[in-house]
Amino acid sequence: KGSIKTNGVYDSVIESLKRHGVTACEYWGVRPNPLLSEVNEAAAMARKENVQAVLAVGGGSVIDAAKAAAAACYCDNVWQYYETPKPVTEALPLYVILTISATGSEMNPGSVITNDEQKKKWASHGPALFPRVSIIDPEIQMSLPWRQTVNGAVDAISHIMEYYFIGSGQETTIAIDEALIGSIIRVTDILQQNEKDYAARAGLAWAATLALNGISGIGLKGGDWATHMLEHSISALYPHIAHGEGLAVMFPAWIKYTAGANPAQYRRWAEKLWNTSDIGEGIEKLKTKYRQWGAPVSLTELGITAGDIPALAENAAMAGTLGKVKKLVREDFLAIYRLAL
Repeated sequence: KGSIKTNGVYDSVIESLKRHGVTACEYWGVRPNPLLSEVNEAAAMARKENVQAVLAVGGGSVIDAAKAAAAACYCDNVWQYYETPKPVTEALPLYVILTISATGSEMNPGSVITNDEQKKKWASHGPALFPRVSIIDPEIQMSLPWRQTVNGAVDAISHIMEYYFIGSGQETTIAIDEALIGSIIRVTDILQQNEKDYAARAGLAWAATLALNGISGIGLKGGDWATHMLEHSISALYPHIAHGEGLAVMFPAWIKYTAGANPAQYRRWAEKLWNTSDIGEGIEKLKTKYRQWGAPVSLTELGITAGDIPALAENAAMAGTLGKVKKLVREDFLAIYRLAL
């Protein structure tokens, strides 16, 4: 929506393409929580112009929409990949210039979009969605609004925790995850004092990529992902709420609700990351850190009331049973949303 025209990225990209004899058509305006309607518009343009590849210049929303559009050029209904486990095996080649570190979409085969008619914010995966090349330049992220840096950090931490809490003895992967979360916390604290600190900015960028490129989940059964789906209902019904903001609210509530399902791992999380053997105290320290960064930690702060919770639960229930640490159904969704108020 224009930030790449103010930070110089757009001019650099266009100059490079022209210098190398690459012609391009442009699709603008992908919003946070990208929409299926946008994807279909972009794919229609790609087919009309007979493009050979897709270049995503932006953050996770832009990349996810670009992945979907690249796949849509090979099928009549790209939403089929989001409604079923069918992997995407054909798509235009995708290239990425990352402008905000958060989702890890620059180095994984996943895409999340919202069906704006059905209010479903769902994911697809497949080998054809891996970017061929991604450029990650920390310097172009130095001009990000602080809110976006925080949302990225929270998103990256959440990706790791989706894997972490299912752990039970995968020592090396769990140790990597603890180190990554600790690193994200440290560099984000530094950036809060100096947003142009190159080493901290680079550290956050690399950690966010590692958080969801497969490294953080080795041996952890594919992760849990219930919290992400509960948040997806928030941003599907309230698109102005950023994904990272919703995760900052939902993850503490989910941890509290599910702690009894794998208590040894939850205590380890509290001990290793928050220097306490008490899971509840660990949750409060996580919320304190998020507050320190300026992130919301309650649905109330997002403008969501108790009366809105049934609709959120109904939306989440469209995806069926959620979670692996603890299997969750609609009644559980209601309870977790209420804990998050």
